Amino acid sequence: MEKPPSLGDQETRRKAREQAARLKKLQEQEKQQKVEFRKRMEKEVSDFIQDSGQVKKKFQPMNKIERSILHDVVEVAGLTSFSFGEDDECRYVMIFKKEFAPSDEELDSYRRGEEWDPQKAEEKRKLKELAQRQEEEAAQQGPVVVSPASDYKDKYSHLIGKGAAKDAAHMLQANKTYGCGEATVRSGVAGRRR
Repeated sequence: MEKPPSLGDQETRRKAREQAARLKKLQEQEKQQKVEFRKRMEKEVSDFIQDSGQVKKKFQPMNKIERSILHDVVEVAGLTSFSFGEDDECRYVMIFKKEFAPSDEELDSYRRGEEWDPQKAEEKRKLKELAQRQEEEAAQQGPVVVSPASDYKDKYSHLIGKGAAKDAAHMLQANKTYGCGEATVRSGVAGRRR
């Protein structure tokens, strides 16, 4: 037979119920905050769509969950959105109208943390095209003949000697273990001894 529960067990159960009730209340508060945030973002996105003077909008840095909610709202609205920034604390969202979607160069500048300047981008594009044309012209002129300033034989003659290579080329003995017989090669011309 079991003994009746002690006062300590009842106290532990009461604390567990209180903690579960606090946790549930916190979850409900978070859920309500997310719903309110979503409604606020839907209004801001709707105002952005109706403002014909704006083609892009930058939001304040926000946490990961808020960014994901904003990306979802923007996608439902039919716009384009991107997140930029380094840390989770500093990441922000920029939204663009579909007809004014950013170019790759513009996205790269935002990723580097710079402001987009179309005039600078045009200058960079022109310089890139000029460099490419110069490379093409250089390729069409043909290969450039490069002649070394010195001969390697002269440079390393102190290591290999001056006549070592010539002596080795004059007389070459065939190896009998490879089945070559007694053939010898003199100065590059094969001959047989009889």
